[in-house]
Amino acid sequence: MGDMTNSDFYSKNQRNESSHGGEFGCTMEELRSLMELRGTEAVVKIKETYGDTEAICRRLRTSPVEGLPGTAPDLEKRKQIFGQNFIPPKKPKTFLQLVWEALQDVTLIILEIAAIISLGLSFYHPPGESNEGCATAQGGAEDEGEAEAGWIEGAAILLSVICVVLVTAFNDWSKEKQFRGLQSRIEQEQKFTVVRAGQVVQIPVAEIVVGDIAQIKYGDLLPADGLFIQGNDLKIDESSLTGESDQVRKSVDKDPMLLSGTHVMEGSGRMVVTAVGVNSQTGIIFTLLGAGGEEEEKKDKKAKQQDGAAAMEMQPLKSAEGGDADDKKKANLHKKEKSVLQGKLTKLAVQIGKAGLVMSAITVIILVLYFTVDTFVVNKKPWLPECTPVYVQYFVKFFIIGVTVLVVAVPEGLPLAVTISLAYSVKKMMKDNNLVRHLDACETMGNATAICSDKTGTLTTNRMTVVQAYVGDVHYKEIPNPSSINDKTMELLVNAIAINSAYTTKILPPEKEGALPRQVGNKTECGLLGFVLDLKQDYEPVRSQMPEEKLYKVYTFNSVRKSMSTVIKMPDESFRMYSKGASEIVLKKCCKILSEAGEPRIFRPRDRDEMVKKVIEPMACDGLRTICVAYRDFPSSPEPDWDNENDILNDLTCICVVGIEDPVRPEVPEAIRKCQRAGITVRMVTGDNINTARAIAIKCGIIHPGEDFLCLEGKEFNRRIRNEKGEIEQERIDKIWPKLRVLARSSPTDKHTLVKGIIDSTHTEQRQVVAVTGDGTNDGPALKKADVGFAMGIAGTDVAKEASDIILTDDNFSSIVKAVMWGRNVYDSISKFLQFQLTVNVVAVIVAFTGACITQDSPLKAVQMLWVNLIMDTFASLALATEPPTETLLLRKPYGRNKPLISRTMMKNILGHAVYQLTLIFTLLFVGEKMFQIDSGRNAPLHSPPSEHYTIIFNTFVMMQLFNEINARKIHGERNVFDGIFRNPIFCTIVLGTFAIQIVIVQFGGKPFSCSPLQLDQWMWCIFIGLGELVWGQVIATIPTSRLKFLKEAGRLTQKEEIPEEELNEDVEEIDHAERELRRGQILWFRGLNRIQTQIEVVNTFKSGASFQGALRRQSSVTSQSQDVASLSSPSRVSLSNALSSPTSLPPAAAGHPRREGVP
Repeated sequence: MGDMTNSDFYSKNQRNESSHGGEFGCTMEELRSLMELRGTEAVVKIKETYGDTEAICRRLRTSPVEGLPGTAPDLEKRKQIFGQNFIPPKKPKTFLQLVWEALQDVTLIILEIAAIISLGLSFYHPPGESNEGCATAQGGAEDEGEAEAGWIEGAAILLSVICVVLVTAFNDWSKEKQFRGLQSRIEQEQKFTVVRAGQVVQIPVAEIVVGDIAQIKYGDLLPADGLFIQGNDLKIDESSLTGESDQVRKSVDKDPMLLSGTHVMEGSGRMVVTAVGVNSQTGIIFTLLGAGGEEEEKKDKKAKQQDGAAAMEMQPLKSAEGGDADDKKKANLHKKEKSVLQGKLTKLAVQIGKAGLVMSAITVIILVLYFTVDTFVVNKKPWLPECTPVYVQYFVKFFIIGVTVLVVAVPEGLPLAVTISLAYSVKKMMKDNNLVRHLDACETMGNATAICSDKTGTLTTNRMTVVQAYVGDVHYKEIPNPSSINDKTMELLVNAIAINSAYTTKILPPEKEGALPRQVGNKTECGLLGFVLDLKQDYEPVRSQMPEEKLYKVYTFNSVRKSMSTVIKMPDESFRMYSKGASEIVLKKCCKILSEAGEPRIFRPRDRDEMVKKVIEPMACDGLRTICVAYRDFPSSPEPDWDNENDILNDLTCICVVGIEDPVRPEVPEAIRKCQRAGITVRMVTGDNINTARAIAIKCGIIHPGEDFLCLEGKEFNRRIRNEKGEIEQERIDKIWPKLRVLARSSPTDKHTLVKGIIDSTHTEQRQVVAVTGDGTNDGPALKKADVGFAMGIAGTDVAKEASDIILTDDNFSSIVKAVMWGRNVYDSISKFLQFQLTVNVVAVIVAFTGACITQDSPLKAVQMLWVNLIMDTFASLALATEPPTETLLLRKPYGRNKPLISRTMMKNILGHAVYQLTLIFTLLFVGEKMFQIDSGRNAPLHSPPSEHYTIIFNTFVMMQLFNEINARKIHGERNVFDGIFRNPIFCTIVLGTFAIQIVIVQFGGKPFSCSPLQLDQWMWCIFIGLGELVWGQVIATIPTSRLKFLKEAGRLTQKEEIPEEELNEDVEEIDHAERELRRGQILWFRGLNRIQTQIEVVNTFKSGASFQGALRRQSSVTSQSQDVASLSSPSRVSLSNALSSPTSLPPAAAGHPRREGVP
């Protein structure tokens, strides 16, 4: 099913529909065309064709109140007729495509060409036997058999190239598979609330069918198209489809159209689903863009033929749907500034690549010069025509040696190590309740220096219970006895709580005996409903008497109002409004309060101040959240102007004030202590009252009494950071943030300002790396701005999840600490690999280079180099990148952005081991034959048989690498390199496996590997020299690094490169955060629509001859998104798409193929 392309999917639905058209009162086609209308047109069309939305529900055989019956046959039939709610994904790349991509590597192509030339020449025998006198046959004369074996080297090189390619392709393939898994996991996590058979249930988004009654609320991302049936104050952000940033107010009689992929910004309601999957508005766009494989291919070819600009229009789409292997690149580009590691690695790889290129060029030049001078000048041989092939063969041999030096110099294992390490971590982090959406987020987390956390639900359990109350002039320290409360007051209280809360909020009986009752819906409201039950009253009868449809007007809760109010019509036609909200805000609007006798009496400002002092502050200091419940009556005529909120939400009568407790999660204080020990500052940003916030912060251990810290309210914070004109000044923020620990009564904008202020601060020598947690829709901008955004998996809204990098599936702060541990582990794994890899590279390059210069032949042959390169790159990256993290990682301070990738200690290890290895290899090369009493392998003629001498060198070299791999497990100068080695079975398997293959190569490799079998004693010596590595490692560890001032560090990011291009393009981004982070499938839908609109606009503006600034302006918001996919188009196109969105173009290293970072 998954592989079915859109077109088949589509035609299949079409066929089904014609056959079953009569089953329901409307066909899929009709509903689709209905959903294409907007606003009043749609209302008119519904009236003309169907009557009203109720009639549509009847035709779809669903009830607006009860929903679908939910029986399997019915759901199946609906899926067949109207389609399923998912869009078939694009086929993943096949293994062969990946092989083809791996073959595109420049160094490999050079090798292939050289090998083919070598092969061709070995089969070409010139006429006559005159080639005896051509070249100086150094060493013994060749016999016939040897000359015939000349093809072996070429063949062996080709073979090893094939090996390298297959390994690379396999890695890419498994990476893609993991990503697909991750993607489907994210998709399965998405649930939506629908009504079936009168029950409110949560079902996976893919299960939604046409005719479902879906409940929508603030913060949802709509999963399908539908018609609005009933609800209150619903405002929707449709910018992702229309590009208009204004929120659209929905109502049954003005604009009932709800479209998939748009965000609910305010209010709540119910809709009947009318189109799903490929038939929804966004699905149709998706189909137009042809997610199906065949159309895609054709389009690609077309795109290539068009000119650059048009190609840029089409090209980026490819990667947005293309397998998830692109996701990594996308994530990197999409957050260019984020991945510190990626930046450092690319830089390092380029430096190493350049050095390798220079070395290999010099090697070739020296070999060629030496040969020509020796042959034609010293021995004065003439260049005979029949000798040409022999000379060419020599030159090809030299060229191959040069290329091998280059191959060994370029650490192509680097990108691989990064990918393996990240993919491995992501997989394991799932178990630690971290669902990583962007690969590099997990590495950035290791560098985090500050965490701004929400309070409710993250630091606390998010299980609210009322523990204190102030009713009828009495402050009860525990739940009052129902008999002590006046009946009138009690009735008002129960009605105010039952009616003025979302009807989806309920308290259900516990699942298990003896467990706590289950809280469903908004937790604060659950606490209040629980209070009603504790007073031995029941809220259900009140709700059934006043069903949701009868509510006259609802002002839903939002971050500006900080209160919620519901208006109902009384039996005598007058109106009553119930209100509840943060006590300081609601009390300011109260001018009466219910007395002990249940009668309203005057409530003056000084009474209010007294109440704040005597009731609210003591409650807050106990860490309670205070909520005030109030009401107001309005006459029936004249009817009040409900839209004038300021007048309506005033002159209230206070019924009661309650204190709600939300206990701190038991594991949080320990987690925060770990963070502080690891050099991470935890700050609490909450909408609660400052006293409550301070009390909770002390319980969590965020602040310790007696320390120098700041706790500010949002207003005070804003006053301190803004100048006279009301603009935010960075230096003012710099005065505050280092000491700020608690920001209370803060708005989402304050949160964003704080995060931006800390990130942009130059106050400390390291740029701060900030992680933020958020759950509300309005946290989007802060989550996007942060280096790592954590969204809550349970309490979080879809919008927050879209803007985040990591989703905490258990909403628990201690999972963040796990993420830090994994992040640091990734960084260390890559450093381990680097330390190992560079030792191999330095040694191999120097050996090949000096060997070639002194003995005209590299002691390590091309095929052997490739084998070393394969084990040292690919296998070692697997072995070292999968080390599990340990708690000790949390005992050091974060590395920070400017810390070089290769520290002094690592440099010491690399050079130290290189010295040991070079000494031994050169000793063996020049006096080895005397030590082992064997023939010298130096100065062998062109096709001479492999010598034991060079085999010993090769074998010793590999043994030293194997043992050095164990040394590389520790990079901070620890003594015990075997520590925890058995916890990593992959490492053990790889080391033993490499050893076994090495034995086979040496004993049976023969001519292709230029090896001759060795005796046991020679093997023993090789292994003994290898073991010396471990001893030498201890010697190196003894030398204090502080003495070695001359050691340079490498791979640091300088300040200059740190200014991310995105800063320039910041403003665009903040606006379209919702748009830019949508799920992969959806990115495409919206981007496609935007792109189509842009094209239309461009065409129209050209037609009208107007300036096309407008079109470009829209385009820049599109290209800011397409940056994350630009990596697949060719660099010239990348710069084109970037030129529109930001003045700076991507550095060339960032564009292009991810595995080719090292190749200059």
